[in-house]
Amino acid sequence: MVGLDTNVLVRYITQDDPRQSKMAERAIEKAVAGGAKVLVQPIVLCELVWVLESAYRYGKSEIIAVIEQVMRTVQFEIAEKDVIWKALEDFSGGAADFSDYLISRANERAGAQTTLTFDRSLKGCHRFTLL
Repeated sequence: MVGLDTNVLVRYITQDDPRQSKMAERAIEKAVAGGAKVLVQPIVLCELVWVLESAYRYGKSEIIAVIEQVMRTVQFEIAEKDVIWKALEDFSGGAADFSDYLISRANERAGAQTTLTFDRSLKGCHRFTLL
């Protein structure tokens, strides 16, 4: 198994830098051809969302489509996949950032009854307690 850093996944998805994009493709294809899974951690997906929003100006629906595609790519091993699917569902219908929903779902999985926040965009979301 090999793990991906966010910058490699961004190059692989966006194909914005011909040299680095080709390097990312080759490395991923080489790992897969060798029988390895390619590990994607939840923090990588959070960073990916942030990069796509801030640097590439992707809209929410485009970001959701990208994350869904990554999640369904059989060559990718997604850590905490069930938590990420739930967070993605929350993100699709919510007003806050993907990372906020991922934090609350991870906290819930760990046994937390609520997640404390100052983020007003989470007002009314039952997984959060607004301070």
